[in-house]
Amino acid sequence: MQRIFQYTIPQLNTPISVKAFLKQQGFSGRSLIVLKAQEESVLVNNQPVYINHLMQPGDELEIRLAEEKSSEYVEPVELPLNILYEDEDLMVVNKPAGMPIHPSQNNRDNSLANALAWYFAQQNRPFVFRCINRLDRDTSGLTIIAKNVVSAGILSAMVAAKGGDGICREQDIPSSKTIRREQDIPSSKTIRREYLAIAKGKVTPSFGTINAPIARKEDSIIERIVDFENGEKAVTHYKLLHNKNGHSLISLLLETGRTHQIRVHMKYLGFPLIGDYLYNPDTSRMTRQALHAYKLDLEHPITGQPMSFTAPLPEDMRWML
Repeated sequence: MQRIFQYTIPQLNTPISVKAFLKQQGFSGRSLIVLKAQEESVLVNNQPVYINHLMQPGDELEIRLAEEKSSEYVEPVELPLNILYEDEDLMVVNKPAGMPIHPSQNNRDNSLANALAWYFAQQNRPFVFRCINRLDRDTSGLTIIAKNVVSAGILSAMVAAKGGDGICREQDIPSSKTIRREQDIPSSKTIRREYLAIAKGKVTPSFGTINAPIARKEDSIIERIVDFENGEKAVTHYKLLHNKNGHSLISLLLETGRTHQIRVHMKYLGFPLIGDYLYNPDTSRMTRQALHAYKLDLEHPITGQPMSFTAPLPEDMRWML
């Protein structure tokens, strides 16, 4: 499978190398290494060149990125797959609850990666699994798959930038719960991730921000805790949408993306998610954490066009409401 990128070099004060220009377009170091390893992958005015070649205004740059091998560790398995969007650079998939993202020792043939490997195998196309926003096994909803090394690098950088781009700073982290006003929630031109969740009790205050660093719990490889001494910055914005029968439907925006961030932060606030076997082990209402990746807003990694996707609340969460 080949992805071709084409650019016309704009007016510049001085010549620019292919390498420098591609970095300006968001190409990662990994992308440049791949290009260097492929013959005739970089052309200027239809002539093959090296990536240190100097270009002039008006030059036509063409990048030919070839991918021929698939992820060896992912077995193609025919599984339900709900693809909401696909183009040459990315896919957006609505993942069901109960499906892990990656194969593992106990989940070798039931992951999203297995399903996508089957999808591409049926088209006789190579497939390298590059998931950008990983969801827990029992969290449902939207996840982004990059289809080449260039879009993967740009999308990953967009996710990483989110963590250091917000209103809260490391030095602002207090030793207690922090609540910020809803209107202070920052806007972002990167990837905006909105989740819906059902929490135990009536969430109060009805909106705010939880600014509490998260660390791995001692003697556990899975569980996380709020830890103001050793934790990494973690910021979650939330808003109460609906309250009924002792449960709250809440909307959550992630400013950072720590493991189990929403689950840990809601427990810390005193309103754990129902059905959460780790942080609220009561499965009388639901047998999985009531958490759904509801909405994604982003700019296309290559074209820069704004994109927005939503996935309706799954049936088990709708039934609870």
